[in-house]
Amino acid sequence: MKNSFYSLRELKQIGFKKIGKDVQVSRKASFYGVSNISIGNNSRIDDFCVLSGKIIIGNHVHIAVGSCLFGGEAGIYMSDFSGVSSRGAIYASSDDYSGLFLTNPTVPSEFRNVIEKSVVVGRHVVIGTGSTVLPGVTIGDYSAIGSMTLVNKSLDERGIYIGIPAKRIKDRDLNIVELEKRLYKKSSL
Repeated sequence: MKNSFYSLRELKQIGFKKIGKDVQVSRKASFYGVSNISIGNNSRIDDFCVLSGKIIIGNHVHIAVGSCLFGGEAGIYMSDFSGVSSRGAIYASSDDYSGLFLTNPTVPSEFRNVIEKSVVVGRHVVIGTGSTVLPGVTIGDYSAIGSMTLVNKSLDERGIYIGIPAKRIKDRDLNIVELEKRLYKKSSL
């Protein structure tokens, strides 16, 4: 039976813009516009994920089962140690649902209004299962987004956010910064 992850050689043949070291990408993940997708060192993309458009993934990033990232032309930027839990969705591109325009990709562009705004997921940010991040959002470093949360505006760093829309409920502990230092110290030995 074949390995469930692509080999480095296979990943390079797929045509990604950049592939780091020790990357794990499921053979069951789907990619569109691979020449616009970069994946950093020690990152992993699990089964049934869909990544499309301009996406830059940092180091030690995990994109869990069934997650979708739609970068469009504006792009999604996932910083080091960030992650998306299962069934999370990040949109840097979305149709205008006001009723002033038609929607969906089967309609010619002259009848649509596609909103394209980059999304930045900060360092050590974790996005909980079933959560949605909309275009134009920046999630500050060290923040945690609870399950089933809608992020429709930028969030400050070091917060724990939940709800629809996301509301800050408390500060997140920064022990993760010390753990990162210990990880890099250990790996440099």
